[in-house]
Amino acid sequence: MVAAFGQSLKTLRVRAGMEREELGKRLGYSASSIASFEQGRRIPPPRAIDRADEVLDAGGLLTVWKDQVERAQYPVFFQGMAQLEKQAMELLMYDTLVVNGLLQTEEYMRALLGNRRPPLDPEIIEQRVTARLARQEIFDHRPAPLLSFVVDESVLRRSYGGREVLRGQLEQLLLIGQRRNVELQVMPLDCEESAGADGPFTVVTRTDSKKFVYTEAQGTSALETGPKQADLAAARYGIIRSQALTPRESLRFIEKLLGEL
Repeated sequence: MVAAFGQSLKTLRVRAGMEREELGKRLGYSASSIASFEQGRRIPPPRAIDRADEVLDAGGLLTVWKDQVERAQYPVFFQGMAQLEKQAMELLMYDTLVVNGLLQTEEYMRALLGNRRPPLDPEIIEQRVTARLARQEIFDHRPAPLLSFVVDESVLRRSYGGREVLRGQLEQLLLIGQRRNVELQVMPLDCEESAGADGPFTVVTRTDSKKFVYTEAQGTSALETGPKQADLAAARYGIIRSQALTPRESLRFIEKLLGEL
């Protein structure tokens, strides 16, 4: 599908008598990036597709691909969840391994993706970084969704990419944690009781009030749609929140960790 989109882009560019360099200038990309788009090695963001359709006078022949191309930015196992995030009025997220993707800095993303084994191709890393950054537009949605994060303390102490990457990540958490529609909490290591022993999960409440539960591990995922499982997960998350530090205590705790770096 991505290769077919790229061929369509190339055909329309050639029809318009435009070189890659010229198209790149008008879209804000280099000629090599345009070549990557046309060869299916890199996926353009939605705004670039809209602009290319306009510049090449494609009459919608490119924008019709936009949703499919956007989904292709994500690993297959995450594509359903990526669509649900856009429709969410509430997200409840418990993380025990890495900082949640909605909270990650670009440097932290690259450090994580660079640690994958077997190694990811550079083009795949670029696609996933672009896609993950695009997901963070959820913070600017109107009406603003309610976002609750509980993160294990061990995640905040693991310096993927080095101390400076961790420093930037902790600073970002402090900034996001001050948003009015965000509640960020830390589950301390010395907590003797935790309802989250089974691992990370996310509860999504869609704008039609239907709930979903998403879990992910080792490149696979599960998306539960049954109301019983969703209600149980939401109840479990409520217990986890009560066991974690409060949002105010959590921000002070992150400031303390930042001072130790």
